[in-house]
Amino acid sequence: MGVIEGKLDATGMRFCIIASRFNSFITDRLLGGAVGALGRHGANTVDDVDVVWVPGAFEISLCAHKVAATGKYDALICVGAVIRGETPHFDYICSEA
Repeated sequence: MGVIEGKLDATGMRFCIIASRFNSFITDRLLGGAVGALGRHGANTVDDVDVVWVPGAFEISLCAHKVAATGKYDALICVGAVIRGETPHFDYICSEA
């Protein structure tokens, strides 16, 4: 098995994490993992990482577009979770998000 692994030096870089509040029992952990990974790679997680909360996965892309347009960040990280249920809601959100 081959492993391809990059090296990230996040020192001095600015990050924005856009996270969905819906299904927060999943997205809270994804957010924690993202912040932890940035910290392990040298990012100052107190001063150089901002978190923007959006209502659900549907709103992530619009928010990411607006945040990227500010030019304030070196990278954006988006986390959300859509769970398939008994209604077509999953299909609607996934086709747009």
